Amino acid sequence: MAGLDFLFAPSSVAVIGASRHAGKVGYSVFRNIISSNFPGKVYPINPSADEILGHKAYKSILDVNDNIDLAIVTVPAELVLQVAEECGQKRVKGMVVISAGFKESGRRGAELERILVEKSRKYNFRILGPNCLGFIDTFTPINASFASGSPLRGNIGFASQSGAILTGVLEWSLEEGIGFSKVISLGNKSDLNEADTIEALASDSHTKVILLYLEGVEDGVRFFEVARKASRMKPIVVLKSGVSSAGARAASSHTGALAGSDKAYSTAFNQIGILRAHNIEELFNYGITFSLQNIPKINAVAIITNAGGPGIIATDKCEEEGLPLARFEPETIEKLRSNLPKEASIYNPVDILGDAQEDRYRFALETVLSDSNVGHVLIILTPQAMTRPQKIAEAIVEVSGRHREKAVVASFIGGESVREASKTLMSNNLPCFDFPERGVKAIAGLVKFAEFMRREPDLEIPVFQVDKNKVNEIFTNVYKDNRVVLLGDEAAAVARAYGIPTPEVKLARSLEEAVEIAESIGYPLVMKVASPHIIHKTDIGGVIMNLENKDEVSEAYYTILSNVLRYFPSSQIYGILVQQMVPQGKEIIIGMTRDLTWGPMVGVGLGGIYVNLFEDVSFKISPFSRKEAFDMLSKTKAYRLLKGMRGEKPSDIDSVIDVILRVSQLSRDFRIINEMDINPLFAYEKGCSALDVKITLEKGK
Repeated sequence: MAGLDFLFAPSSVAVIGASRHAGKVGYSVFRNIISSNFPGKVYPINPSADEILGHKAYKSILDVNDNIDLAIVTVPAELVLQVAEECGQKRVKGMVVISAGFKESGRRGAELERILVEKSRKYNFRILGPNCLGFIDTFTPINASFASGSPLRGNIGFASQSGAILTGVLEWSLEEGIGFSKVISLGNKSDLNEADTIEALASDSHTKVILLYLEGVEDGVRFFEVARKASRMKPIVVLKSGVSSAGARAASSHTGALAGSDKAYSTAFNQIGILRAHNIEELFNYGITFSLQNIPKINAVAIITNAGGPGIIATDKCEEEGLPLARFEPETIEKLRSNLPKEASIYNPVDILGDAQEDRYRFALETVLSDSNVGHVLIILTPQAMTRPQKIAEAIVEVSGRHREKAVVASFIGGESVREASKTLMSNNLPCFDFPERGVKAIAGLVKFAEFMRREPDLEIPVFQVDKNKVNEIFTNVYKDNRVVLLGDEAAAVARAYGIPTPEVKLARSLEEAVEIAESIGYPLVMKVASPHIIHKTDIGGVIMNLENKDEVSEAYYTILSNVLRYFPSSQIYGILVQQMVPQGKEIIIGMTRDLTWGPMVGVGLGGIYVNLFEDVSFKISPFSRKEAFDMLSKTKAYRLLKGMRGEKPSDIDSVIDVILRVSQLSRDFRIINEMDINPLFAYEKGCSALDVKITLEKGK
C-alpha cells in the first residue's frame, strides 16, 4: 500500500478552506480530522481566520513552515487552480479535492479539471476527486471527509463513485455494527481511480474484502490487469449502475448487437474473478459474509430450520443459485433420526420443528457440521412462543467456533424478539440475515469465490505467425475508397492472412468476370452481392447457392442485381462475390466487438440463422489463453452441438478454438477494427471453414 501512503497515512495534512462556521464543508472536514485522533499534524488554511477549533490558521499553505504530505481542498472551484499551484510549490504528495464544479457541471468545469490534472503532473502530486466526499482510514486513524460520522473499525474496504451512497452506507453501518478499514469517495476520478483503489486495498493488511460502487470504469485495460491480480488475493465485489442497452441497439453486426455495454462489464468481471452485486443490499450481504467467514473447501450446503416454509424457500433459492444441497453421510442421518423428535425431517433441509430450543439447535448444528459432505450451513430461526433466540444464538456461536473451516450463516426471521440474538451472532463473526434468501445469496458468493480460487490461472496467451503486412495493405485500400466496411473478398483475405481457413472467393464487377471466376474456381458455387450497406443479404435475395454451371451463374448474377435494386435501390454495389461452395458443417459464430471501456470482446456461439433466435453467445475480453477460449466455448449450446449429438461424430473443436484465438490476436494487432463477424463458421470432423466474414473499421483513419 506504499503507493498511497501519502493519502492513508500522511504525517501532515493541510485543510485548505477550513472554516470556523458549523455547517460549512471546510468546518466539517477539519473537525472530522481532529476528532478522529489523527496522529499527524493538521494545519487549517483560511486567509480570513487566525484560529480554527483551537488550531492556528494560515493564510496560505506556503505560509506553513513544515512539510505537507496531503492537502484537503474545500474552496470554490474557481479558486482550486491557484490552490493547486501553491500545493505544487509546497511539494505536497497529494490533494483531495472535495470542491464541486468540475466536469460534472459542464464544459467550463471540464476545462478546469483538465488544467488541474495538468498541474498535478507538472508538480508530480496525485489527486483524489474532485467532487468527492473525501476518505476515511480507521486504522491510521484519519477521517478526512465531511461525512456525518466515523465508521467502526473493521476489515471491509469500500470505495464509491457516489458520495451520497457512501454517506448513506456509513450511517447504516453504524446502526448495524459493521466496520470498515478504509472508505474512499472517488468523485470525478480525474487522477486516482478505481484501479488505484483496488491496488491499494489489495495490499492493505487491514482489508479482507473490497467493495466498490461504480458508475463506470475509467481505464478498462489497467483495471483488468490490476483487479485480476488483486482478485487472487482477496474477494472483490462490485455494484455497477448505469446499465444501458443503447450500445447494443446501435451495433450493426450480430456480435455487437449481443454485446451491449452491460454485457461487457459482466464479461470482464467474470473473467477477472469479481463478484457482481445487483443492488446495495446484495453488495453488503456479500461484504459482511466475506468479512466474517472463511472460504470452505466444500461447496455443498446444509439447511437447518425450525419451520418448514422458510426451509423450502431456502432450498428453492439454493437451486436458483446453483448451490448443491449436501447429501448426508449414513452416520449423520442415523444420529439425527435417533435424537430428534420422530416428526422432524432428518434429511436436508433438516426441520427440527417449531418447539426447538437451544439444545436441539446445538445438537443439529454439531451433527451437520461434523458431516464431511457439508461445507456451508444456513441455520434458520422463526420466533415461536417458546423460542429463546438469544440462547439459541449463543449455542450457534459455541458450536460454530469448533468448526472454523466451515461457513455458518444464520437467518433469524422477525423483529424486536430476534434483534439482540442477531447482534450476538454478528459480533461473533457469524453473518445473520433477516430472510433466508439473503443468507443463501451470501453463501453463493462464498462458493463463487472459492470456485474462482480453485481455477488454476492460465495467463499464457498464444501468438500465431500471421501476415500483418497483407492486412495493413487491405485496410489502407479500404480507407482510400472512403469505406469502413470491408467487402466479402477483402474480409476473407484478412481472415486468411491470420490463418483462418475460408473458401476461395473473388469479386466480379461484370457478368463476364463472374463467369470467368466461376470457371477458374470450379463448381458448385455460391454468389453474393458485395455492398457495405447490405448486412443481411439472404433476406433480400442477395445470396444464391448451389450453382452448377455458367448458365446458372449468369442467371444468378442478374437475379441478385434485380433483388438488390428492388429492396435497396440507393445502395452502392461493388459487384458480385463468387465463392467456392463447401460441404455443410456445424454452424458457429465467432466475432469481436470493441467495447469503449474494455477493448476487444470476442464471442462464440451457435451461428447461422440461430444467432438471434437463441442468443447463444459467450464472451471473453481479449487477450485470453487457450484454456479460457475453451471455457468460453464450453458454456454455449454450440459446444454440445460440436461434441456430437444422437450418435453424430464430434467436430474438430480444436480448430474452432484456433479461430477464436486468431480473431482475438487480430483484434489486438489492429485496434482500428471495430467489429468482426464470422457467421457461419462451418466446423467439420477435421478442420473448419469461415464462410462469411464481416469486418467494420473505425471511422476517420
